[in-house]
Amino acid sequence: MQTWLTAFGAGLLISTVTSPVGVSGAVFLLPVQLSVLHVPNPAVTPTNLLFNVVAGPGALLRYRRGGQLTGSLARLLIAGTVPGVLAGALIRVFAIPGPRVFRLVAAAILLPLGGWLCVRALRPGRPDRPPLSRRTILALSLATGAVGGVYGIGGGSILGPVLAGRGTPMTRIAPAALAATFVTSVVGAGAYGVLALATAGDIAPQWTVGLLCGAGGLVGGYLGARLQRHLPETGLRLLLGVLAVLIAVFYLATAG
Repeated sequence: MQTWLTAFGAGLLISTVTSPVGVSGAVFLLPVQLSVLHVPNPAVTPTNLLFNVVAGPGALLRYRRGGQLTGSLARLLIAGTVPGVLAGALIRVFAIPGPRVFRLVAAAILLPLGGWLCVRALRPGRPDRPPLSRRTILALSLATGAVGGVYGIGGGSILGPVLAGRGTPMTRIAPAALAATFVTSVVGAGAYGVLALATAGDIAPQWTVGLLCGAGGLVGGYLGARLQRHLPETGLRLLLGVLAVLIAVFYLATAG
């Protein structure tokens, strides 16, 4: 029972904090799963994808009601991240099975992105660079989808800092990134399910943990999305950067 409450509470708290900036919270749920809930590697990755699938509709429903889930950005992100997450699932199972490499890869990506976004947020007078082209966003989506498939985050928590650092408003980024995360997580979870049938080891998701964390995330995501309209753009950018830096530091500290 204690494990169940911990899983639900972790999903609720993390999603409430992260959904206003377009992050499902899966990347920040990883240390809880690894260190507290003792989910084995590489099963932690499909378990996180399962969390995204269950938790995602909460925030997306709220953003849809607020009229923010519109435009072409979500479709563009999905077009790149879906094939990327399939490649990432294969890489995770066959090339990066160990937790040490896994954490170092995550830290190497999130630390510079988070630091960059914090600097940008703390210098509001500095003009943003021109927005990225559609082709560049598609290429980045493909790459981040692959990385997301490696450690179960769908790619949104990486794309979010990149787009925010180039001046895209958080009110546009958050619903698009969460929509891409949800769709790619459905695809990624299915890919891991197929791989689990043909590969030995802990590849299938931990269903109880994933569903309970996801149930908490479903509620937390809705609450966080509702809070977004009351938070300033600079504060949202800073929050996204700080969250990315904190998780990168945690991975570096535990990768030895």
